[in-house]
Amino acid sequence: MNSDKLLKILILVFLFFFPFSSSSTETLTQNQFIKDGQTLISKEKNFSIGFFSPANSSYRYLGIWFTKVKEQTPVWVANRNDPFNDSLGVLSVNQDGNLVLHDSFNRSLWSTNVSVQGQASTAAQLLDSGNLVLIQENNKNVLWQSFDYPTDTLLPNMSLGLNRRTGLNKFLTSWKSRDDPGTGDCIYKLNLTEAPQFFLYKGSIPYWRTGPWPWRSSAIKSNLTVSYINNGDEISYKYFFNDSAIITRIVLDNSGLLQQFVWNDGEHRWKEFWSAPKYRCDKYGQCGAYSICNPDDIDFECSCLPGYEPKSPRQWYLREGSELGCVRKKSGLSMCGNGEGFVKMEHVKAPFSPVAGRMYLSMMSYEVCKQACLRNCSCTAFTSLKDGKETNCLHWYGELMDIKVHYDERDPSVYVRVDAADLAKNTRKSGGFLENKGRLALVVMSIAVPLLPVILLAHLWLRKKKKMRVKRKLHNWSLNFAGTKGSLEGNELEDSNTNPGQPIFALSSIVAATDNFSPANKLGQGGFGPVFKGQLPNGQHIAVKRLSKSSGQGIEEFKNEVKLIAKLQHRNLVKMIGCCIQEEEKMLIYEYMSNKSLNFFIFDPTRSSSLNWSKRFEIIIGIARGILYLHHDSRLRIIHRDLKTSNILLDDEMNPKISDFGVARIFKANQIQDKTNRVVGTYGYMSPEYAVFGKFSTKSDVFSFGVILLEIVSGKKNSGSYMEHPSQTLIGQVWELWREDRALDIVDSSINESYVPHEVLRSIQIGLLCVQEDARDRPDMLEVLLMLCTDATTLPSPKQPAFIFRTTSNDLKSVAKGSCSINGVTLTNVEAR
Repeated sequence: MNSDKLLKILILVFLFFFPFSSSSTETLTQNQFIKDGQTLISKEKNFSIGFFSPANSSYRYLGIWFTKVKEQTPVWVANRNDPFNDSLGVLSVNQDGNLVLHDSFNRSLWSTNVSVQGQASTAAQLLDSGNLVLIQENNKNVLWQSFDYPTDTLLPNMSLGLNRRTGLNKFLTSWKSRDDPGTGDCIYKLNLTEAPQFFLYKGSIPYWRTGPWPWRSSAIKSNLTVSYINNGDEISYKYFFNDSAIITRIVLDNSGLLQQFVWNDGEHRWKEFWSAPKYRCDKYGQCGAYSICNPDDIDFECSCLPGYEPKSPRQWYLREGSELGCVRKKSGLSMCGNGEGFVKMEHVKAPFSPVAGRMYLSMMSYEVCKQACLRNCSCTAFTSLKDGKETNCLHWYGELMDIKVHYDERDPSVYVRVDAADLAKNTRKSGGFLENKGRLALVVMSIAVPLLPVILLAHLWLRKKKKMRVKRKLHNWSLNFAGTKGSLEGNELEDSNTNPGQPIFALSSIVAATDNFSPANKLGQGGFGPVFKGQLPNGQHIAVKRLSKSSGQGIEEFKNEVKLIAKLQHRNLVKMIGCCIQEEEKMLIYEYMSNKSLNFFIFDPTRSSSLNWSKRFEIIIGIARGILYLHHDSRLRIIHRDLKTSNILLDDEMNPKISDFGVARIFKANQIQDKTNRVVGTYGYMSPEYAVFGKFSTKSDVFSFGVILLEIVSGKKNSGSYMEHPSQTLIGQVWELWREDRALDIVDSSINESYVPHEVLRSIQIGLLCVQEDARDRPDMLEVLLMLCTDATTLPSPKQPAFIFRTTSNDLKSVAKGSCSINGVTLTNVEAR
């Protein structure tokens, strides 16, 4: 027998015969140990420390997790880069007084590695805060604590920042993946290059930043308290909830997302409380140097600061600003002692200057701060902010980066340096009018009162000419959208790929591309009108949607789709090449999808077999990603309102692309729900709160996605008739089978040989969660995508879905007359009850 085997046997004997009576303990002293299956717990049983394996991993790690949370959630890992692969790990306090982790070969995988003075004995204890501490038993001095060495999680009362006395810098690092706690590429740490602020890095590249601290000791928002410490000993940040019963954590994900979660005990799951970066403007340097990012600007989120212009007008015109940004205008005027001044920028996130940095001057008034910046020709901007009774001053030098519109009352105004010409121009725009507003108002009133009868007559005349006015408005809008003085002529359609700033095309070009709208080129018919296949002179195939004169959709839907889809870029959204507005014609031109739409495959008995389960699941994931982009990741928060299988197009590789944005709506950043008297949509896909009351939100799209998911799994239409079942909707049929533990009976027979049972069951459960009757019970799309992409999360049980009642053919006819479409065509002229 070799020595390694002998050592292993000796350790096994030691583990099983060492006198240790309990499977859990509150304190670990010298000559005691914890082996696999045993835990050290906190006094109030909030946290436990022991050995665990992440999902889909056989490696063992020593970690701390929440005791009261049913879903095991590690918050700290000791040997994150040195795992072992058996169940013979041992944690003990050795003779030197250190906590040490050994594997079955007696190798030291991790240690506290502190120097213990004297002969005093030590002990390890897990506090109710989740902090593992090593203390001297005689005086209770803390020799080491896990809170000083965080991994990917920040707990309440756990601080991040710099200890100035010891030089210890506490920051978060992500896991490598969901199954590997090893040190990942994402880092969240305090940056002291300028004023204190936290940066999120992907590798060494800045990805997001918090912005400068508010320079006060604490900030209370609702039940959450945030504490900032900046003194001679340390500079740090921490948070806590005033209600100690709330279980929460902040986690840095390996994708570069910083999220705060709160445990919902009723639903047995973590719910997102806050996350960043969330929107396009949140990304560091989204618009480049000397620019400002406005998430509410639907045309282009980037614009240059006063006194600056795009470095590359062509790239800026093509909606690309991050690489080049802006440069100072070439006015020929000196910026040093030549009448220059400052333009005030309100409600913005303070900039960051990565090259020359920033100078902080305490106890300096606004006027003194301004003059100090003006005297220094390198000073590009300044701000003056109050800290209690004191007024402090900040100067920036060099490039100004990462400015965005940021409606936060704590944000001070930023003053940007401009030359004399720009100063005069901005003064005229702002102060000039305000100084004379009283006199101007008097002049306006003296003119308006006598003209009031004329104005009323003109209004009546304009109402009689409404049709002509609408037509002229559409024409003018098309010119403005294209940025030209007329529609495109000749071969400009051929150059559409290289000229995306001019999406208006001549009718003659479209006629030629579609062979005069030949019936042989007709691809299908939708609520908008017929769709034709065409070919450009350069060989590119296109799909042309031609607005039918009898269509329920009109000018507003047409404009809505052009404005929205031209500004959305995602692999799972259909790409619009351009549009045509000429004479009575209104047409939209898209990239051609050779495989038509999803319903063309899944509802056809012969073609459905070409989509095995693996491909169907990829399509489900792709649709979810597209909707998540619309709801969360695009610079516009968009509610589609008409998601259905016929609006999911498939490209050459069967990748899904969401189409038809004619009835989509834009939500503001803080908007949760809206209401309309004009209900649009298709029977079987509309959520109950929308169909009945006209209320819609992101949860309305979640409901539609749930229906699509169940249709993909089953190969059946939700609005179809199933006479053999008491519930004649697909939702009702799936719900009955789910309650009877026979959910797999609904699976499309054409994929019986290819599907993975647990994956299909999970997908069905997610679909049922999405179609729950109460919108508040439905998950959002981020939660849906996480549930689809990981098997580690335990899913909540779905509640009763909507529309499981029994219907008859007469019911369907009455619904078709009253509130929606049953033939897949979108209706837009319905009044909500």
